[in-house]
Amino acid sequence: MSAAPVSSASPSTRGPWAWVPTLYFAQGMPYVVVMTLSVIMYKNLAISNTDIALYTSWLYLPWVIKPLWSPLVELLGTKRLWIVTLQFAVGAALAMVALTLPMDRFFQLSLAVFWLMAFASASHDIAADGFYLLALEKHQQAAFVGVRSTFYRVANIGGQGGLVWLAGELHDRGGSWALAWQGVMAVLAGGFLLLAAWHLWRLPRPAVDAPVPASERRWATFFEIFRDFFRKPGLAVTLGFLLLYRFPEAQLLKLATPFLLDPLDQGGLALSNKAVGLAYGTIGLIALTLGGLLGGWIISRVGLKRALWPLVLAMHLPNVVFLAMAWAHPGSLALISAALAVEQFGYGLGFTAYLMYMVLVAEGAHKTAHYAICTGFMALGMMLPGMWSGWLQDQLGYLRFFGWVLVATIPSLVMTALIRIPEGFGRKDPTA
Repeated sequence: MSAAPVSSASPSTRGPWAWVPTLYFAQGMPYVVVMTLSVIMYKNLAISNTDIALYTSWLYLPWVIKPLWSPLVELLGTKRLWIVTLQFAVGAALAMVALTLPMDRFFQLSLAVFWLMAFASASHDIAADGFYLLALEKHQQAAFVGVRSTFYRVANIGGQGGLVWLAGELHDRGGSWALAWQGVMAVLAGGFLLLAAWHLWRLPRPAVDAPVPASERRWATFFEIFRDFFRKPGLAVTLGFLLLYRFPEAQLLKLATPFLLDPLDQGGLALSNKAVGLAYGTIGLIALTLGGLLGGWIISRVGLKRALWPLVLAMHLPNVVFLAMAWAHPGSLALISAALAVEQFGYGLGFTAYLMYMVLVAEGAHKTAHYAICTGFMALGMMLPGMWSGWLQDQLGYLRFFGWVLVATIPSLVMTALIRIPEGFGRKDPTA
């Protein structure tokens, strides 16, 4: 196989603002449905915290093992074709989830469909991330890393915010929780099919996004991609960073919304679905948008090396707001929203550093596959801590659990101190 060009494509006549925000919104939405919205849905449908955390954490597995088939995305077809096809598949899967909810064995059936959706979504991630690397120049990749992380998280907050609010509204109008969530999934299915149609029309066609000729497709190339990745210098530190950077968040994420929804006598804040939707979907969204955009702008101005520690601390320190809320149990929705805004703003800042580091690790001839391998390790770092988090919270209670989350930042900080970043990486060339 001929080596893929190391440099990115020529700038597209269709500017990045026409497709980067919607592409990463489309990447984030099925992920948030599978990993986060499902948690709230199952909580409303009376599934226990332990079962929710355990079984929904298993849904990370497609993202963990996606590097095993990522070379196929690089060898077969174009990234653009993969993106559009898989978006239509996710829309169909969302419609199938809606059909399972009124059934007696809804938990098992919906989990099975979520599993299929997770595989489609993980494959879409490979193609979308590879397309991003091929369609944009290096300085554009740095400048838009904040945009992509922001709109990825817009999908996250939109799911936890607007769609949770919608489920609460449908329930309050007299429907059961099953019917309310069935309506939400139907809305999602329609919206996702529209996104697929948009990208069929608006995604650019970079010259380097071309299928590998059949005569050059060899299994040796498949193994070569993995061999090249695992021969990268400093690999042990790289993998430690990818696995541990989100170690606190992996545990916090599974219990954040159950904490907001659980009654006071169980240590929660006793918010309604609509209140959770408002807090995450308005104030949290604005704060996260500002944090993500600011993080990407900072990296493009000063480079990842200089920005790393401020961004890392901005991501982890705001987790103290959950400990404070578990201790004080504030009754004011405004105060809770403000606390969540602090946490989301810090996350928006800090996650841009993580994304840009993965871009650095993926540098070379096989950008798409190597970036997918990085995200596989990221997913493993989310899956394993998430699996035990529900059980741990049941044992400790919310207050001590959020205290543990703060202690869990230590491995992340240690690995951050060990990674090495070239001077000026990610900084925009002033002559560009």
